Amino acid sequence: MKSLFIIRHAKSNWADFGKTDFERELNERGKKDAPEMAKRLIEKKIVIDTFVSSPAIRAKNTCQAFCKAYHTNTDNIIFFDSLYHATVEDFYSVLSSLNKIHNRVAVFSHNPGITSFVNTLIKEVHIDNMPTCAVFAVNINTDGWSNLRQAEKNFLFFDYPKL
Repeated sequence: MKSLFIIRHAKSNWADFGKTDFERELNERGKKDAPEMAKRLIEKKIVIDTFVSSPAIRAKNTCQAFCKAYHTNTDNIIFFDSLYHATVEDFYSVLSSLNKIHNRVAVFSHNPGITSFVNTLIKEVHIDNMPTCAVFAVNINTDGWSNLRQAEKNFLFFDYPKL
């Protein structure tokens, strides 16, 4: 059994026009929401053993906030360039590449790909939009990530800061 937590980066700052999209940092709301959402997971007794992230600053900062709440060294974050502007296929490729020792994985990425991806996981659950810092959680009936696409999945929850 595997658990997957798909997390959209927290709210980012659009005010600094001198930075590229990749370099955008979290705004004040994002800096508040990321630790709050991590706290919600901890209160639900959710264990995460692996943190995977887009290297874009806003996703990286969100992931780091979750790592801090989980008392996990941020040096252990696994970064995949393909999670920035990721397609559904990119998500499946990244996750399928993970070693089977990773059992409870949190993935931090961006819209629109993240919304498209979560909508492929559970046929009966459709999300119109993954809000910033939203968490979509599923259990996957598999021993390894390589058969993620075909494996039976069970919806756990969907949560976001304004819920």
